[in-house]
Amino acid sequence: MKRTRKVTRGFVLRQVLFGLGLILLTAFILVFSFPNDFDLVAGDVAPRDIRSPMDFNYISDILTAQAQDEAVRQVAPVYTTPDFTIAREQYDRARQVLAYLRELRADLYASEPQSYAWTLAVPELADLPLSTVNILLKMSDSSWNRVQIEFLALLDQVMRQQRIREEDLPVVRASISARVALDLGQDEAIVVSDLVRRFLRPNVFYDEAATEAARQDARIAVGPTSRKLRSGEVIVREGNVVSELNVEALNELGLVAQEWDWFDFGMALLLSIAATLSLGLYLWRFQPGALATGRSEALLFLLLALFLFLARALTTSGELLPYLFPGAALAMLVTTTVGLPSAAGAMIFVGGVCGWLAGRSLGFAVLVTLSSIVGALTLPRYEQTGTIFRSGLLSGVTGALTLFAFMSDDVRADPMQMALKVGVCLVAGLVSGGLTVGGLFLLAPLFDLTTTFRLTELSRPNHPLLQRLLREAPATFNHVMMVTSLAEQAAERIGANALLTRVGAYYHDIGKLARPYFFIENQQGLSNPHDRLDPYTSVDVLKGHIRDGLKLAREYHLPERIAAFIPEHHGTTRASFFYRKAVDAAGGEADLVDESQFRYPGPSPRSRETLLVMLADGSEAATRARRPTTPEELTAVVDSIFEQRLMDGQLDNCPITMQELHTVKATYIDLLRGAFHPRVQYPEPKETKDPNHG
Repeated sequence: MKRTRKVTRGFVLRQVLFGLGLILLTAFILVFSFPNDFDLVAGDVAPRDIRSPMDFNYISDILTAQAQDEAVRQVAPVYTTPDFTIAREQYDRARQVLAYLRELRADLYASEPQSYAWTLAVPELADLPLSTVNILLKMSDSSWNRVQIEFLALLDQVMRQQRIREEDLPVVRASISARVALDLGQDEAIVVSDLVRRFLRPNVFYDEAATEAARQDARIAVGPTSRKLRSGEVIVREGNVVSELNVEALNELGLVAQEWDWFDFGMALLLSIAATLSLGLYLWRFQPGALATGRSEALLFLLLALFLFLARALTTSGELLPYLFPGAALAMLVTTTVGLPSAAGAMIFVGGVCGWLAGRSLGFAVLVTLSSIVGALTLPRYEQTGTIFRSGLLSGVTGALTLFAFMSDDVRADPMQMALKVGVCLVAGLVSGGLTVGGLFLLAPLFDLTTTFRLTELSRPNHPLLQRLLREAPATFNHVMMVTSLAEQAAERIGANALLTRVGAYYHDIGKLARPYFFIENQQGLSNPHDRLDPYTSVDVLKGHIRDGLKLAREYHLPERIAAFIPEHHGTTRASFFYRKAVDAAGGEADLVDESQFRYPGPSPRSRETLLVMLADGSEAATRARRPTTPEELTAVVDSIFEQRLMDGQLDNCPITMQELHTVKATYIDLLRGAFHPRVQYPEPKETKDPNHG
């Protein structure tokens, strides 16, 4: 009871702070302005000549920045010195591949399609033209010997003697044909050229740190730039567009100053209170989850604040700039981070403020609201850069159509001006797309958001954790890849988040990096250390991979939703093998053994995605351990895993239906049947495999 009261008080305090902050912010935005004499910003047209009232000399930040930017532009990119270890690595790899190809050419029992397939199975040769493969496999031994010698010699020559940057690779590859020895036959030269091109790698890399240091040095070398104004000198002439430099001069001279109208502030405060209360009630009714955590409220407040200030800046800056307001960016950012209902409420709120700022214009308020909501509604489930820009463009089209509807008379009066406004609306849609992409990249790490962009980044195989798993626990890595394949396919079939499932599955077993050889899949050819441990110590080591995994997740800044896969993929299941071992050690007296010590800490899966990984993990491990020889045996193995998890209460907190569970089971059986069927033994399975590239 005490805990509930504390949570309730915290919730109320958050709502009060959120409401007061939004009320004061909105009121300030509504009344903030410059004095009427020089209420100017960059882009406005000067109403009359504005002159300097005195001789004045000041340090111009704008001129200084321009001079610094010019100095930075003059700095050439800095590159590292050639890395000859890359040349050695490629040379060694080339020799391994040649050894593999020699064995393949000598295989008299392989059919032609098999030989082709095995050749293209080498990662470097995956895109080798079939014509080249045909020549390579069918040429005479003497020709093949010449090809090998020339290939290694030419690769060595190019990689050691030439500085190769990433952008230079196409040019260097194009020049390979001219470097092949002239005493080779045409077919031999083709094979040599194609092989060398596929083993070339950059050995010189852009040195971002050195380049940035050089740029900083160039920037620092530029001293402050001053600007001198004489008394009576015209700063900006009547009818000219006010520039940033003009605004800076006016500010330095004190010709613009803030002025408050307390009556207007009072009216704005009343409007802000009404709008904020309406927004709060709307969120409470349609998406209470947006108010459930301080993180989501802070994010919503931050986005509203940024776009309200942007609305203030644009709606008071001439005739065209108001239509550049990227409201769809706010709608799409809130949709992807908080939810669609919150985005709709936020845009009605911001649209009303924009209408007030634009001279109490209902048309402008409707334009901002409708165009923004269209951007949010057209955003797909898995946002990508292209789809975000498409949604932004659709919001711009909606804004243009709304503009026509409310300003149809202006089309006849000034068609050119109307065309410009339409064009600005379309540009605003594209700007919204760009702001959304940039905003997601910036906000995701700050607020621990699990966006599609962040998931895509975490799914790349070059992520440090995945690389560690591959190097330090390769058998666990293979297990993880199989579990990932199973869980992702099941997620797609039941409509769960397949991308989240895939990334979560990648990282669910990272805790095994702490003690990889204490887990059975990594013990091939080694003694089992658990044979020398008592069951209590063994189970503590097993459960330890959950603690170690969560520690690594914090260390590598994995999102919270990804870290949830680490404890939830085991839930509160029992380590039955060690439990039975403890019971046996107690003389078969189960009452003498505390079963809770042999259960994982949990919690049990709280989402369909983590449950899919739990079931995939158990099914794959059981299938690998029992090695069923018939489809019926495989089905029985998977059935037993599902039945055990169900009876053990692991599905109690997961929102999954029995129909979906049946689909998941059928998916796992189909995929495991394909993965564990008898396979043809390939020649030389280990001699030609490079552990650094396998």
